[in-house]
Amino acid sequence: MKKMILLAFVCFLGMQMTFAQDVISVKDFLKIKKDANVVLVSTRKASDYAKVHIDGAIHVNHKDLYKATPKSTLKSTAEIAKILGEKGISNTNTIVLYDNGSGKYSGRVYWILKYMGAKNVKILNGHMKAWRMARKPVTKNPVKRKATTFAVNLNKGAIATIAQVKKASNNAAAIIVDVRSADEYKGIKESKLPKGHIPSAINLEFKKVLTTKSLLKSKEDLQALFTAAGITKDKEVILYCESSVRAGIMYLALKSALGYPNVKVYDGALFEWTASEVVQK
Repeated sequence: MKKMILLAFVCFLGMQMTFAQDVISVKDFLKIKKDANVVLVSTRKASDYAKVHIDGAIHVNHKDLYKATPKSTLKSTAEIAKILGEKGISNTNTIVLYDNGSGKYSGRVYWILKYMGAKNVKILNGHMKAWRMARKPVTKNPVKRKATTFAVNLNKGAIATIAQVKKASNNAAAIIVDVRSADEYKGIKESKLPKGHIPSAINLEFKKVLTTKSLLKSKEDLQALFTAAGITKDKEVILYCESSVRAGIMYLALKSALGYPNVKVYDGALFEWTASEVVQK
């Protein structure tokens, strides 16, 4: 009986560790903060970083990683690797990301790093909000790390092309998820792009994976959320928004927290789709 209880406890701990592998609490981050291999990255706007940031954080602007057209799509892997290396980020570092609390920008950079093959990427749970609530040190002083090499080990399974999205649109074994607001999805909200969404896409706003305190929801709450939306582990899941910036945090929730095996972000997003394809309302 004792062995069974011990085994159950070990399994429970394993589940908790699996859930938390790509999110880290302020308390746990403080335990590793001084490790030379740990890189803390603010993904907030440059103006916000200049005003105040977590002590020791460097700054990475997600927009620096994009080419001009289609808008917000990634530069070549060689260019991104060069930028990351110049920032002092290696593929073997433990990289901890945070933003103001929306999860948009840290989620986007998280997905880019996972796509590029970074081995250990985490998001600070609660972001700047949690750090301030814990009354931990902040500064205005910019941080610069010594340049290094980011070796690319591309994770091709993390990204979807427009051809894959077209195929998924007519495939019952796949589900396309528009992570924008309901009004954007329905074409009610004003937009510079044609109003509507990719045909057959469902809507689940990215904000729903976070609590009001910007914490990632529990594994149980996340699973209930996705199951209710018809997003199940047996399906290929493709995420997008206007530029797919908002898709990254949902990618983390599905892949890291819940272990969904086949999740992709459509990097071209609506900017690419609407240039040649129709949308529906």
